[in-house]
Amino acid sequence: MPSIKKKHGNAFKAKVAIEAIKGMKTLSEIAREYSIHPLQVSKWKKKLLDNAKDLFEDGRTSKTQPESEQLIKELYEEIGMLKVENDFLKKKSGFN
Repeated sequence: MPSIKKKHGNAFKAKVAIEAIKGMKTLSEIAREYSIHPLQVSKWKKKLLDNAKDLFEDGRTSKTQPESEQLIKELYEEIGMLKVENDFLKKKSGFN
């Protein structure tokens, strides 16, 4: 009989990961309590620890902003070139 994969919600994953971070119980105890595999508990714990810094970002200027400004500049240049080409082709074809 094939096993059915359970889909756990984000709130459940966070709850389990926080409990694992607290260290009051072993990963095996937590896994047994929530009927999941101990490796899953450790994966969720690692993911929470790796992404915890993102919770405190305040939305100010980020490191990627200059990259996005450069991309916008390049896109506007391309739009300008396409507009010039389009106008040229309209004049040549007499399609005003």
